[in-house]
Amino acid sequence: MPAPLESLIASGTKLWLDSVDPDLIRASRAIGATGATSNPAIIADLVKTGRFDNDLRTFMKSEPSDEAVAWRMTDRLVRNAQEVFLPVREHTQGDDGYVSFELDPLLEDTASTLSVAEKAARYIELGKKWSAGHKNRMIKVPATPGGLAALEELVAAGICPNITLIFSDRQYRLAREAVWRGVQRRQNRDEFKSAYSIFISRIDVYTAKHVPELSPAAQGQVGLLNVKRIWAENQSWWRDKQLPLKQEIVFASTGVKTKGDPPDKYVGALAGSDIQTNPPETNAAIQEIPGKTFTRAVDRFPPAEIQAEIDAKVDFPRMEQVLMEEGLKKFADPQKSLIQVIAEKRATIVAAQ
Repeated sequence: MPAPLESLIASGTKLWLDSVDPDLIRASRAIGATGATSNPAIIADLVKTGRFDNDLRTFMKSEPSDEAVAWRMTDRLVRNAQEVFLPVREHTQGDDGYVSFELDPLLEDTASTLSVAEKAARYIELGKKWSAGHKNRMIKVPATPGGLAALEELVAAGICPNITLIFSDRQYRLAREAVWRGVQRRQNRDEFKSAYSIFISRIDVYTAKHVPELSPAAQGQVGLLNVKRIWAENQSWWRDKQLPLKQEIVFASTGVKTKGDPPDKYVGALAGSDIQTNPPETNAAIQEIPGKTFTRAVDRFPPAEIQAEIDAKVDFPRMEQVLMEEGLKKFADPQKSLIQVIAEKRATIVAAQ
């Protein structure tokens, strides 16, 4: 009998790890994972372990700025993960094997005074910089006004984007349409790949707090209904665009956040298609479920009465607004924390010399 995650992959899911920890990357690849994602919180946690102090010492000799060291460390860890998954990219001719690299979250800091146009210009500049020379690096761009405004130019320039911080079908459509405009400007479409990261469990945390009137059968199902609808629309929309590679949904925020929920709540309900980027602890918990086997479920929707109740009681535009406000804080603050961790490491390393 295959292990649970092996059966998930066999169902048609591409399993990506929500980490660039070198040890976890190798272990995940061994069980069939084919990609990974990164963010500042992941990098900060890895730096804190002390396992990469030698790299930090090297970077600190040439980089006086803690922020610059943070980017060098991020680039190193993502690059190492890319090496593990590059054979997947080659085997699938560009349809899988990517590692996502997040652009500067401080552009979306609530204290930022940059205009939308200025943010877009900076995303374009950074996207070109950090993607240059990489075959299997996806560039993460947030579905904010500035990020969305940058997408067409990034795609036209040859970059494969992973659009993140998507909570609604409105954001997804804006991102998809901008991407398609960029695709039509590309000379070579054969190696174009895009991904749309839809956040799931955060939505159920939101409804538990802000929509308590949902019935027990509907509560905890809004995130799944929302992402399944977007997935179905994405499948349909790209079908006639004559692109050789799949333009896919990334099922993000798949770790459970509600006490009592089984660890495979979201993973199992979305099995069978596209990409799941799971936290290491979610994968570990799922592997421990005795006899667990996953089969395709991504196209199984809740009963019509549950969908009708959710549509009647959940204000989706309001939900997007609240979650984006929370998401932007969670987006920028980890980058500040990473820079602070680097500063503390620098002080420790200098004192030890």
